[in-house]
Amino acid sequence: MSSLVTPTKVSSLPPPAQTLLASLATFRRWTPKEYDHLTEIGVLTTEDQIELIDGYMVNKMPQNPPHSAAIDCLNEDLMRLIPVGWRVRIQLPIELPNGRPEPDAAIVRGDRRTYVNRRPIPAEIAVVIEVSDSTLAVDQQIKQREYAAAGIPIYWIVNLIDRRIEVYTNPNTSSEPPAYHTKTDFAPGQAVPLMLDGDVIASLPVADVLP
Repeated sequence: MSSLVTPTKVSSLPPPAQTLLASLATFRRWTPKEYDHLTEIGVLTTEDQIELIDGYMVNKMPQNPPHSAAIDCLNEDLMRLIPVGWRVRIQLPIELPNGRPEPDAAIVRGDRRTYVNRRPIPAEIAVVIEVSDSTLAVDQQIKQREYAAAGIPIYWIVNLIDRRIEVYTNPNTSSEPPAYHTKTDFAPGQAVPLMLDGDVIASLPVADVLP
């Protein structure tokens, strides 16, 4: 790791965070079981472009070309780097206690048949990744809290606004609110270590991902 990279403590969510999420919500708060039922009976379909975040049904933002390009680069690079026994899932739902978010990428344990009839649960997820521009505040606050609460060990934000990759580690599920203790920023010219089960298996140059 470059000596220029300095881990910092992640601050607690500011009070406006919940207000921010509520302002994006399209319906009342729902339980994951209710949300799943709505999808099972066809009330919600893929055309609705909605994900459940912390109990709120939130409209997914349309992608601009840089956002799409970053996801495409991530998919190609991660598929090349991860070992057998792991999968890269792109914009597919994961199963959390309070939501069904659809991260831009997730590295999960298993093979092509593991999730035919279910979604990955936190214990099977090594890394979740969000590519962020217009949703940066939500990704840094609301989604950080939800992923930390679920105990997902590593969370990346590909921050297109500030042109860096933010890596959040050491989740504390019992803090109030739940949060990652450590945030490390990686800039172009540096590489992000790709860690699975506590071992660094590769590194991903920031410049390879940023459009």
